[in-house]
Amino acid sequence: MDEKELREALVYWGRKIIEKKLVVGAGGNISARYKDIMLISPSGLGFDELEPQDYVAVNLETGKTVSDGRPSSEVVMHWFCYLGRPDINAVVHTHPPLTIGVVAGGGQIGPMFPDFVAYLGSLGYIDYVTPCTAELARTVQGQVKEKNGVLMLNHGALTVGQNLKEAFQRTELIEESARILIAAKQFGEPRILTSKECDEIRNLDAEKYRMELIKKATNQ
Repeated sequence: MDEKELREALVYWGRKIIEKKLVVGAGGNISARYKDIMLISPSGLGFDELEPQDYVAVNLETGKTVSDGRPSSEVVMHWFCYLGRPDINAVVHTHPPLTIGVVAGGGQIGPMFPDFVAYLGSLGYIDYVTPCTAELARTVQGQVKEKNGVLMLNHGALTVGQNLKEAFQRTELIEESARILIAAKQFGEPRILTSKECDEIRNLDAEKYRMELIKKATNQ
């Protein structure tokens, strides 16, 4: 995938974020790695307003902007994710309403169904830290070293992936998990899968095959 195609993929997945109501207005930000730069959404614009050329290039070695435009105010958080995880190529940060509500209410989102185990594994949690700060970037980086998804109290969610599709699907899965948790709470105490059950799911041939397909997928 060349840079033009990656920019088009960013537009595609950014509009998916709007379509799935994972942000409102100009909320959230996404980025993708391309060689020695990351392409990140600009500050102050909604995903449905963006065209391929609007995504801003930032040097991954220096953290400096190397194209026109002003990058997202969370640019350092994205940059630190790439510095901490050479294996990831995409970062998605959204404000999923049910997820924010569950975490703000003191809840935790655990594995209640197989896809959660196969695609996410487990989630990291961060107490409230002022957005757009180096402190938040460092805190997220510490969690992302071992987690593919991080929930930020009174803020939102961040997911990483080997491509934009994987990072987006992880975000979508977190919000679906919050929806299921809320539904389960209406009837009693939600049942969380045990460690043994999670291991059995991860060892299924079908799940291994699905994960291999995602690894081979392009960012589109």
